[in-house]
Amino acid sequence: MRLTVVSPFLDRLHGTELCIIEQIEHLASRHSWEIHLYSQRVKDVSGLQLGSDHVENLPGSIFWHKVSALPGPHLLNYLWWFLANHWQRRRDRGSGRVRPDLVYSPGINCLDADVIVVHIVFHAFYERVRPELALHRVPLRSWPLLIHRKIYYKLIMFLEQKIYRNPGVRLVAVSSLVAAQMKSHFQREDVTVIRNAVDTIRLTPEGRLAKRNASRQLFQYADHDFVLLFVGNDWKKKGLDSLLRALGQLSELPLRLLVRGTDDPSLYLSLLEKSGLRDRIRFEKSRPEVLPFYAAADLCVAPSLEDGFNLPIVEAMACGLPVIASAQAGASELIRDGETGFILPDPQDHSHLAHLIRRIHADESLRRATGESASRYVLANCGWDENAEKTRKLLESVLQRQ
Repeated sequence: MRLTVVSPFLDRLHGTELCIIEQIEHLASRHSWEIHLYSQRVKDVSGLQLGSDHVENLPGSIFWHKVSALPGPHLLNYLWWFLANHWQRRRDRGSGRVRPDLVYSPGINCLDADVIVVHIVFHAFYERVRPELALHRVPLRSWPLLIHRKIYYKLIMFLEQKIYRNPGVRLVAVSSLVAAQMKSHFQREDVTVIRNAVDTIRLTPEGRLAKRNASRQLFQYADHDFVLLFVGNDWKKKGLDSLLRALGQLSELPLRLLVRGTDDPSLYLSLLEKSGLRDRIRFEKSRPEVLPFYAAADLCVAPSLEDGFNLPIVEAMACGLPVIASAQAGASELIRDGETGFILPDPQDHSHLAHLIRRIHADESLRRATGESASRYVLANCGWDENAEKTRKLLESVLQRQ
């Protein structure tokens, strides 16, 4: 099988991209597929070779065909990426350098994908965040950013209508939540659900506990501190605002918040100063090694406004760390409320979130029991091998029907 994968970037710091890396490494090493990546940047992919070094008929290899990037706002970069990857792939096909059997895309990256993995439905996301995009709710200096976001969301929604309604495109949802949204917005009832997975060898309760003392020292936490972990690369979408409001109601508890992600902390500094939370929050950039973050924490909190999956929820569960997950996150469907974690029905209900945090903080036996139950479930059911094999079978079935 010769598979072309179209994704603006691949690294192990983002859930969707991590999943694609695990899949293509599996397909290349275990099934000798020839993989061609069209991306602007790629990091931490085993056995990666530059596309310019490509020699025909090399099964089991992963080639990177670097697509140029355009500096500037995200909207312009996306438009450039969309056009540039089409042109480059067309050129390579015309020259005979790359003759793919299938084109595979995580999200909307091209018009000619045979299979698309849907990790977010922007029609559903826009409905939820529409009030946050109202210009009258923000200072004038924030208008350019909001207008930029609204134009980008409208563009993606236009492409969703055009591409997702095409019955010739096979769609894969990362959760049942996403599959239901695809049915509601695009009348697609043929969506296959293949949930994201975790590294069940490295992320374990034993591994987390072994690193706990060193990780707490690394992030400068005292023994009596109760550390909440928040992970994400779009903090507003991931629900950081709701979590900060909840912490404002829990000032009497020795809570500390560890925020891991690539957003700009300065956007929250004024809010933290006004609410008296500045000394309780620590912002850390994402890094490939995630275990120290889970090891340092006592509770993972994920109040996403809209999230097709949210991989850190399942990573925390694998480590035996208790989790509060938004019902709007696809990964919440893996949780039995009160047994393997806790589900927050409304991610914007910060009072309910504060209640859950207070309850979990007060009950060590509850934390231990839910963490142990969560870990047993995830380690038995959510490994990368299962995810990659389901993906392989799906791609082979699509090829057979062509």
